[in-house]
Amino acid sequence: MAFFDCHFFSETLALSVSAHVLLPQVPQRKEHPVLFLLHGLSDDHTMWMRRTNIERYAAARNLAVVMPAVGRSFYQDMAAGPRYWTFLSEELPAIMRGFFPLSEKRADNFAAGLSMGGYGAMRLALAHPERFAAAASFSGALDYARRLRESGKPRSRISSAEWNAVAGPGADAEGTDSDLFHLAKKLTKRRGPKPALWLSCGTEDDIIGDTRTFHTHLDALGCSHHHEESAGAHDWAYWDAQIQRTIAWLPIQK
Repeated sequence: MAFFDCHFFSETLALSVSAHVLLPQVPQRKEHPVLFLLHGLSDDHTMWMRRTNIERYAAARNLAVVMPAVGRSFYQDMAAGPRYWTFLSEELPAIMRGFFPLSEKRADNFAAGLSMGGYGAMRLALAHPERFAAAASFSGALDYARRLRESGKPRSRISSAEWNAVAGPGADAEGTDSDLFHLAKKLTKRRGPKPALWLSCGTEDDIIGDTRTFHTHLDALGCSHHHEESAGAHDWAYWDAQIQRTIAWLPIQK
């Protein structure tokens, strides 16, 4: 695998940004299948390379991996900050395909992430099922609307001031396209292909309620998905094991 430390300007964010990219060194295809791999709230784009064996796992399947930096944006077009959702879902894929031989085909595009990144990955696939064949969430902060409502409470991992910057004072995301539960309902009503979904969380993780609630919601909608719980906390030991298993699960076409 080749490793690229990318620094480039985003017109959407009006900001110089960074991303790590892994690319198969011996091309098996003219355009590579690609995984957009997203970081969590307290991480940055370097953490997947620093804390896991992502390069080795991706090499086994000749999979390109794009790992962008989005700060603590919660993958939103922020009320008082840059438009990170537009950057992630629109500008970043176009820029990366301009830099590297990455496939545009739906069957070759996947998303995954941990915690806040699990939310971002699910949102990508549910909002754009015509673009993504699969998505995975590890220890996902999936109930965005509830987190907004509970901002400022003792267990909240984001302060009220931060939530105001992300969503705006008094914002309610329920029923909007920032709400994964709403997006899942829309997905089940639309025709066309639907992404394969992977939900997992460690049983010692205090964020497990989000995964369980979203799993129950998908079941009620009749939306096919993989769901698992196993021993593990909100830590890199769990996420390293999960990304390895998920890359083996991805429906990568030979």
